[in-house]
Amino acid sequence: MSTAQIFADHTTARVGGPAGQWIVARSEAQAIDVLQSHPLPDEAVRTAGQDSLLVLGGGSNLLVSDHGFPGTVLQLAFTGLTAEPVGDDAVDVSVAAGHDWDAVVAWTVERGLRGLETLSGIPGATGAVPVQNVGAYGADVSQTIVEVRVWDRSAGDILMLRDKDLEFGYRDSLLKRTTISGSPRYVVLSVTFRLTHQAGPPLSGPVRYAELAHALGLDHTAEESARRAPLPYVRHKVLELRGSKGMVLNAADHDTWSTGSFFTNPIIAASRLSELPERTPRFSAGYSGDGQALVKLSAAWLIDQAGCGKGFGLSDGPELGRGADGTGLAEGRAALSTKHTLAVTNRGNASTEDLLTVARAARDQVQQTFGITLHPEPVLIGCEL
Repeated sequence: MSTAQIFADHTTARVGGPAGQWIVARSEAQAIDVLQSHPLPDEAVRTAGQDSLLVLGGGSNLLVSDHGFPGTVLQLAFTGLTAEPVGDDAVDVSVAAGHDWDAVVAWTVERGLRGLETLSGIPGATGAVPVQNVGAYGADVSQTIVEVRVWDRSAGDILMLRDKDLEFGYRDSLLKRTTISGSPRYVVLSVTFRLTHQAGPPLSGPVRYAELAHALGLDHTAEESARRAPLPYVRHKVLELRGSKGMVLNAADHDTWSTGSFFTNPIIAASRLSELPERTPRFSAGYSGDGQALVKLSAAWLIDQAGCGKGFGLSDGPELGRGADGTGLAEGRAALSTKHTLAVTNRGNASTEDLLTVARAARDQVQQTFGITLHPEPVLIGCEL
């Protein structure tokens, strides 16, 4: 336990003020002890952002105010994984919430288990992945999760939530929707994935994402059997692609000092496409509850086409990101990555407010140019976009 911790030392964006109290739970039992003493407050308290508890994993999808958080931070640091065969060709892998996510992916690939390989290189702890329904390169964790074991702060007990109970959507889940202003009802304790084990050389699932298929030398429009590659090679190429975009943590590269993708890809009614340029990339996103066809747009493309290209916010970046005196937004302390327009980055000595200044400018330019509102992906504590 410590009372002298600041979020800048525990988040991938390296910003954020002090915590009132910081507790590191190195076992599930320790975490439950803390959770029992912090039951779920009423909705008004949660909506006002006044829950006295904040649960932290790897700090990769979190942006905390420069003023910090006055309550108790519970950092889930307990690790471990187990594997149990299911029939002839499947294995259930159960992982503790505090286990490093990329270490889990590496472990499964090394053992020839298919299902997580395209999710390589994503920073953070395993407990966070079902909350956001983390995904990349045409896959997301909802495709492999069979069960999430949680502490229900409302009931004061452990629950087992099956995949159907989790109500997964695009970067969304029941776990996320029941979190209000950073105050979770359900705290993930462990996650179970059902992965495929095959005889012979371990191959990936069909590669659906064109960029990854190209990197692997595959035709993403070919039959499924022709869109597979060895698991280790897929992981290698995913790490290579993510690294080229500044999306693999590297202390020496300020392009990686971020929360990852700052905005989710917007989903709109297909009928609105007539309001956008014909060249706007779009992808089918199913149907709304009332039967309207939906499409997903590329937030990165919208940001770039709105004039906020790579390096937006730097003195030598796009013109829209420079002030009248030639300096960048936030005096260049924060900027869009020089490798990828979706990441808002700390250039070395930024504050949370500096990052938000750049994010707001990019959001506003997209709104003014296309009439599309971008929404933040990270959890914002004590601050707002």
